[in-house]
Amino acid sequence: MLKVFLTDLAAYNNGYLVGEWLTLPLETEELEANIKVILEKGEELCGDSIHEEWFITDYEWEDVSIFSIDEYENIDTLNENIKLIEERIEPWQHRIVKVLLDNGLADTIEDAIDKVDDVIVYENSTMADIAEQYILEYTDLNGYHPLVVHHIDYEGIGRDLELEGNFFRENSDIFQFLG
Repeated sequence: MLKVFLTDLAAYNNGYLVGEWLTLPLETEELEANIKVILEKGEELCGDSIHEEWFITDYEWEDVSIFSIDEYENIDTLNENIKLIEERIEPWQHRIVKVLLDNGLADTIEDAIDKVDDVIVYENSTMADIAEQYILEYTDLNGYHPLVVHHIDYEGIGRDLELEGNFFRENSDIFQFLG
C-alpha cells in the first residue's frame, strides 16, 4: 500500500546514503527490526558512534496518494494509520479518504475512515450531470412541454449546487459529502 525509504540520518550527514525501502504496514517488531538493520549498516559504514535517528527520504503510494508524508513523520503512527486503512476500508474507498482529508472534512485518518459512508462518488461526471440527475429525481417534469424541459440550465444549477460546499472534484470524479 505504501512504501517508504528510511535513511540513517547520521550516515547521511557524513555523506552516505544508507537506507532501505519498507512496505507498510508492518508488524511493530518487524518495523523495529528493519530500522535497527538500517542504523547498524550506517554505523558500520561510518565507523563511528551509535546511530539512533532516521528520516524518510522518499515514499510511494501503491494506488492513491492518500496524504503527503513529512520526512520526519512518526513511523509508528504512520504504520498504524496504514493498518487502519487496510483493515477498515476497501481499496476503492481510498480516494474518498483522500478527498475528506484534502478538503478539511476530516482531521485524522480515523475520522476520515468513519466518514467514508457519508460520501457519494459520481464517477466521470460533471456538475451538470449531477444537476440533471437531481432534477429528474426530485421533480416531475412529465406535465411540462418538452421545449421547457430542454431549456433547463443544468450547468447553472450544477454551479449553484457546487457553491453549497458539499461537492468536491478529484480528477474526473465528483464527491458529494452528506455529513
